[in-house]
Amino acid sequence: MNRARDLFTALMAVFLGLVAGAIFMTAIGANPFAGFFYLFRGGLMSISRIGDTLSTATTLILTGLAVAFAFRTGLFNIGVAGQMLVGGLVATMLALTIGESMPKYLFIPLVLVCSMLAGALWAGIAGLLKAAFNVHEVVATIMLNWTAFWVVDYIIPTFFKAGLETESRTILSDASMRMDWMNRLFDGSHVNFGLFVSISAVIIIAIILDKTVLGYELKAVGFNHHAAEYAGIDVARNVTLAMAISGALAGLAGATYYTGYTLNMQIGVMPTAGFDGIAVALLGANSPWGVLAAALFFGILHAGKGLMGANTSIPPEIGDTIIATIIYFAATSILFFKLFDYLKKKFKKGGQA
Repeated sequence: MNRARDLFTALMAVFLGLVAGAIFMTAIGANPFAGFFYLFRGGLMSISRIGDTLSTATTLILTGLAVAFAFRTGLFNIGVAGQMLVGGLVATMLALTIGESMPKYLFIPLVLVCSMLAGALWAGIAGLLKAAFNVHEVVATIMLNWTAFWVVDYIIPTFFKAGLETESRTILSDASMRMDWMNRLFDGSHVNFGLFVSISAVIIIAIILDKTVLGYELKAVGFNHHAAEYAGIDVARNVTLAMAISGALAGLAGATYYTGYTLNMQIGVMPTAGFDGIAVALLGANSPWGVLAAALFFGILHAGKGLMGANTSIPPEIGDTIIATIIYFAATSILFFKLFDYLKKKFKKGGQA
């Protein structure tokens, strides 16, 4: 029943967000039907555009999973952007130093493992502070975001800069997650091996949360840590572990983004995908499968807003406004829960009559 309610909430948030988008388009004198046509066509009109949608969704799946996993265990990981930066930094350093000297089938697993460890350690600091000293994870992760930001700001220009001080050298294809066969299949789009990594992560996290003792303990701590402690669960260990797993997912996002999509790191830029993951988790109701669907939907909107702006008088920012409105309605899910329960009771009464 909770799944039906969550689906109802997500669909209502999307519907109301699109209605709000239509109102915005009408308010500026544009045709909302044309706007939506190009908005959705832009992400699906060709195999290349589909590849771009999947490429955008790849990062959103992993950052959404990172946020959702923390939420499901009672934690608020607002530091996904920083953990993504640290994971991406480690991946970039490996790609620019040893990437070309190793076979790809060995190098990619190495990058993924090291990026996961980096993200896990970075988020684990916040988890440890929470477990040992009750430092709120929101404060700790926000501070760690900026610590990661300045670490990248120092390391990239000092050791890995390109012609410009503001970015690293470009990662060559042999040291990236781009695959020649995927490039040919999706007609030159940015889709890369990270797509398989993100889908695998969805499956693994779903199994951990729903089918394992570890998942039960982590969720129990999230629901009520006093009751979990009374039941004999090690609360401190599970809080630290939950943050570490969340950070590992964010580290994976950094690896797939910087070595599969952008192919370099820029300083002075906090990755927006780290914050977009909060939106994906909210719309996906903190479910791994919901996160997958929400990330694909947002991927379509991100990929299509440029075409909408190019073919109509509607600015691409309207696409961002639609996304923001959907997030707003998803965040007010309690209203939809009450509506769902009301409709359920009315339906039952009607059936009994």
